[in-house]
Amino acid sequence: MATANFADRLLAAIDQRQTPLILGLDPVYEKLPTAITSRPGMNDSTRAADCVSAMVEFCRQIIAVAATHVPAVKINSAYFERYQWMGWQAYGRLVQEARTAGLLVIGDVKRADIGHTAEQYAAATLADSDFSDLGHLGGPDAITINPYFGLDGIKPFTDTARKMGKGVFILLRTSNPSAGEIQEIPAADKRPLYQHVADLIDSWGQGLMGACGFSSVGAVVGATTRDSLIHLRRALPHTLFLIPGIGAQGGNLQDCAHVFDRAGHGAVISASRSIIFAYQDKKYAHFSDQQWSQAVLQSILDTRSEIAAALGESSP
Repeated sequence: MATANFADRLLAAIDQRQTPLILGLDPVYEKLPTAITSRPGMNDSTRAADCVSAMVEFCRQIIAVAATHVPAVKINSAYFERYQWMGWQAYGRLVQEARTAGLLVIGDVKRADIGHTAEQYAAATLADSDFSDLGHLGGPDAITINPYFGLDGIKPFTDTARKMGKGVFILLRTSNPSAGEIQEIPAADKRPLYQHVADLIDSWGQGLMGACGFSSVGAVVGATTRDSLIHLRRALPHTLFLIPGIGAQGGNLQDCAHVFDRAGHGAVISASRSIIFAYQDKKYAHFSDQQWSQAVLQSILDTRSEIAAALGESSP
């Protein structure tokens, strides 16, 4: 069980790896390299067991090449849950694989509910196991959650985070095209709704402040929302941002740079498809099918350099 403040642990890992890049694991069987999907036991797309085995092998190899280059991985449970119990078991296995490799793990589960149900979700998705027959099965270091239920839906997760030294990232300003249909609705004070949610996140995070000056209650803010990034950083100086949307979604790294302080702290930038499927990119066509993981590694190194350049350009 982790006991140190999650924000402190995350920033220490960022400093150690010298990058705020985190790697998103969103595997899709149909996009996996044939070097994996041609293997017996992994080559039948009509069998859940084959698909899950291939996805686990794919993610295991990515974790192995990424472990010394990024501070954390973000594992999206949806890509595993579609395979029912086999997928959920695989997701849990990969959480352990990544932790064993020395990576922090963010479970991208986007859970939400109230009362006793929220408590069960917190126990299922964030807490470490307390069952004697599950050994020392550890949950992820942090998860993503939805704020729509208000404090009743948030507190079970933040209580677990406080008890176990973990964190949560609350959906705040997302990068999908229709997000404004809800997030930009004027609240009673005429501000967009997401700005009101930002005030709530700030208050919810006060009790989980780390020595680093940031809270273990973070916020998900999409990379494609430049003006929101700038405004929200001013409104939330002690909140760590989880920024998806670069790469495949077209987010701009120069826009993301506005949320970092002089020490390079303040956010993690998540890249998923643009890295894990790098072997499909013409830029990395010189790698053979058998060298697909080397293409992934090169994409990690290139993205690290791009982020470093963007942060350098924005330095005061």
